[in-house]
This record gives sequence, C-alpha cells and structure tokens, in this order.
Amino acid sequence: TLYLLFSLLMFFIGGIFALLIRAELFQPGARLLNPELFNQMTTLHGLVMLFLAIMPVFSGFANWMIPLMIGAPDMAMPRMNNFAFWILPVAAILIFSTLFMDGSANFGWTMYAPLSTTYGPASTDYLILAIHLMGLSSLMGAINIIVTLLNLRTPGMTMMKMPIFCWSWFVTAFLLIGVMPVLAAAVTMMLMD
Repeated sequence: TLYLLFSLLMFFIGGIFALLIRAELFQPGARLLNPELFNQMTTLHGLVMLFLAIMPVFSGFANWMIPLMIGAPDMAMPRMNNFAFWILPVAAILIFSTLFMDGSANFGWTMYAPLSTTYGPASTDYLILAIHLMGLSSLMGAINIIVTLLNLRTPGMTMMKMPIFCWSWFVTAFLLIGVMPVLAAAVTMMLMD
C-alpha cells in the first residue's frame, strides 16, 4: 500500500512538471520558464515518472497480489521489503533537491553523453546517487519476489500451477537482477567521465 500511495504522489508531482513543460510550449515565445529551468523540468519529469512513479506502482501491485495468489501470508522478507520502500523517499528527496542547487541537472532524463559529461555541476552527483538508490530498491524488491515465489507457495501449488501474473514477476525479477548492475555501472562511468 505504501508503494501505491508513494507512486500516486510521484505521479502528481511528475504531472505538475509535465504541465509546466506543456505550458511553456503552449504559445511560442511565452517565456514562463527560463531555458535552464525548462530543461530541468524535462529531466526531472522523466526520472520521476519512470523511477519514482511507474516502477514503484508495479512493485506495489506485485507486493500486494503475489502473496494473495500463491497463498502466502506476506512477502518472504518483510524487513527487506520495508527497507526497499523507504529508500525511495530518500532518492526522491535527492532528486528534488537538485532543483535548488546552483546549476541543476538539465541534460535530459536519458543522460546522453555530450550534455551529461561536458556539463557537470554538483547536482549531477546527487542525481546519480539517487539513481543508484532507486536501483538498489528495485534489486532488493526483485530478490524478495523470487524468494517469495520459490519458498512461500501454498502446499500443492507447484511452479507450473502458479498464475501467469506470478510467472511474469518471476521472470521480471530475474531481469531486474541482471539489468540493475548494468545501470549502476553506466551511471557510475558517467560520473567518472
């Protein structure tokens, strides 16, 4: 439930960023935002919607539905699940704090190399740390999902009798375990560049 409420709040904040972007583009030459703030809004909108809204809402549904579908009382490691959630508000605070720093991260949410490597204010370091924290949260959630699906199925439910939703999260969890270290390595290399 915390994942879903947090995602709702982040959807709202990311939507405000999107409205500011659209308000600037509504009329040519409107100048509601200065160019640097416009690029900051674009960067933050992408990161907030992807890492703080969409991914946590999926994790929230998985944490809610998987125990119900396999007959488990809860996820296998509730403390790790709790820690994985509480990393997200810390990452959100780090991301939003870049708005108030001199030279905020304004190179787009994809962080392509020419802009992200030539323009390197201190806020970039905070943004990269936040991405590492969000990746750690996803990694811990994925491990918890795998352990839950392997160990807490109700008696008589084999792997082949699990619902397709559980199977899709089983595969997704392995994909997250494979992808998150690569993301961490990529943004660390960008930091070192």
